Amino acid sequence: MRLTLSLSDNPATTSVERAIMEFRSARPVVIDGTEGSALVVGVETLDEAMALEIEAVAGGHAHLVLPAARLRRLGLEREVPGRVALPVVDRNRVETLALKVDGRIDAPVRPADELDGEALELARLSLVLPAVIVVPLAKGIEIAPSLVRVSGEAVRGYRRAKAADLKIVSRAPVPLEDAPTSEFVVFRGGEGLRDQVAIVVGRPDVSKPVTVRLHSACLTGDLFGSLKCDCGDQLRETVRFMAEHEGGILLYLDQEGRGNGIANKIRAYKLQSQGYDTYDADEVLGFEADQRRFDFAAAMLQGLGVGKVRLMTNNPEKIAALTKAGLAVISDHRVLGRPTAENVSYLAAKRDRAGHYIDLEGMLACSNKD
Repeated sequence: MRLTLSLSDNPATTSVERAIMEFRSARPVVIDGTEGSALVVGVETLDEAMALEIEAVAGGHAHLVLPAARLRRLGLEREVPGRVALPVVDRNRVETLALKVDGRIDAPVRPADELDGEALELARLSLVLPAVIVVPLAKGIEIAPSLVRVSGEAVRGYRRAKAADLKIVSRAPVPLEDAPTSEFVVFRGGEGLRDQVAIVVGRPDVSKPVTVRLHSACLTGDLFGSLKCDCGDQLRETVRFMAEHEGGILLYLDQEGRGNGIANKIRAYKLQSQGYDTYDADEVLGFEADQRRFDFAAAMLQGLGVGKVRLMTNNPEKIAALTKAGLAVISDHRVLGRPTAENVSYLAAKRDRAGHYIDLEGMLACSNKD
């Protein structure tokens, strides 16, 4: 008798998580789409040896898939991804098209197909640069058993599946400097292979509207006091406010760099030091204005019994996301940090380009009085 044991209750989701780990480790992955299969490789750590291996497999049929944001930076007005033929897998050319500030398109750009889009989504899930080399595989070709295979459908549905699969894995009281009565509740899921944290400040009554903030993690600002943003100020001010006003819940979400990951955030910071604003820097790297999703944040709140919220935010997208998810946003309130010489342009860009509710002139006036 042959016994088959599965250690996964959702094989499709598990396959995506394995593919994410391979992609982050700079190893190729096979994606099985509805119209065929392809070998997919990230460009972030592409070297000469890997380029030669890909070229040997591709036989002149590889192509580079770029997101719309990067294509715009290359000189094309695009709203959807596109693909550029790679008859030769030239590392320098790939780097120029995918990353260099002065890169310009050098060949016709065809529309990306469904499998190309799935490859880009895998790159985004892996928090690497959103640019991929795709090598279509002929039917019947033998694939090495060591290569991880994943269905395109599973990649497309991964975020939605994880948002619906949140669960509390641990919780404990953690007294804070400004809020001695606080509890940390750790959720697994939401953004894939990451944990999310709800900090319950005080003892909020969940039968009434609860003061809530969705706070995306910011290593540089929250922990090290970076002057380039106001994130640390917002975090600490929120906790103080909740402690002094009947408690609340702060969701600390692992969404560094507006969902792009810490490595890409630091790449964007380097570009900002060269004169790009926060959104233009992300576009150079191939990212749209904001990669974050907040559907799982609503699920976290619902898991804590919250149905009505008083939301502390400057971001209209967060208000819309919680409302769309079925929570009643009773009111929204601003959370303002200190303006500094280093963050004024950042705050202005968020106000002018993303519609954040930031009274920058008022903040500067108050700062000058102090």
